[in-house]
Amino acid sequence: MALSIALHLLIVGVALTGWSWSSSIQEPPPNSVSARLITQQKPKPSPVVEPEDQPDREQERKEREKSKEAEVQKRQEEEARKAAQQKKREEAKRKAEAEARKREQAEAEKRKAQKAREAEAARQKAEAEAKERERRKAEAEAEKQRQEAKRKAEEEKRRKEEQRKREEAERKKKEEQARKEAERKRLEAERKLQEQQLEAQADQARKARAEEAQRKKQAAAAKAKEAQMLSESQKYQAMIREKLTQAWFPPQSATEQMTVRLQITLLPTGELVSVKVMASSGNTAFDNSAKGAVRSLSRYPVPSDRSTFEAYFRQFTIEFNPRRLR
Repeated sequence: MALSIALHLLIVGVALTGWSWSSSIQEPPPNSVSARLITQQKPKPSPVVEPEDQPDREQERKEREKSKEAEVQKRQEEEARKAAQQKKREEAKRKAEAEARKREQAEAEKRKAQKAREAEAARQKAEAEAKERERRKAEAEAEKQRQEAKRKAEEEKRRKEEQRKREEAERKKKEEQARKEAERKRLEAERKLQEQQLEAQADQARKARAEEAQRKKQAAAAKAKEAQMLSESQKYQAMIREKLTQAWFPPQSATEQMTVRLQITLLPTGELVSVKVMASSGNTAFDNSAKGAVRSLSRYPVPSDRSTFEAYFRQFTIEFNPRRLR
């Protein structure tokens, strides 16, 4: 901008000074000069009748006319020179203005390019600043989120710790209650057990007394029963011996030392099931005669009481001897 202003001032100064320092005539240049050099022609003198007796005047006139012609020519040459100088100045001015316009345009282009560069730099700076702001904002947001996450984690940890403490306290409380309840139940159970044991002991004592009484009663009854059964069995044994004695016919070879022991199995109806030699006399005829006597009885006299029958008459042994039966 300063260069452009200086160039314009220089052009104005050159225009004002006339662009030429060789001319001695200091005239202000016209605003616009259009000159054309033409062939100088001598003006035709007006027909003047001069007296013939004035030769000096004619000569003087001619000299004046010549001087005027020279002056006119000089003036025309000066005007032509001035026109050429003006044209040259105008051409220089146009060139200077063109140069100035070029420089201004170049300067404008330069300024434009500078502005574009500055704008681009500003845009890039703004983008960088925006990115930096975004980065800082993102970092701040991330830091905020980290802090929030940390806070939440600490709160969660604290909550869990408090929950754990509450649960631990609740667990201990429940354990204490359970222990007390278990202790109460244990004491109650021990008390009940002692009561049950005492009651059981008392019951056992009662049962023992009852059992003892029952046992004694049963023993007495059994003894009585046994006595009765024995008495009854003896009765039926005597009856069986009598019947076998009546049915037995020992052989002629029998002696008083011969004895055969037989096992007899009966039914509750008194019917014979089997007879078996348990101890032989050594004499087959003697043994067979005893077995024949046993088989000869179709029905044995047996007691109607089943227990007596089972005890004494289901299976029993009997000895055959010529002197006695037992």
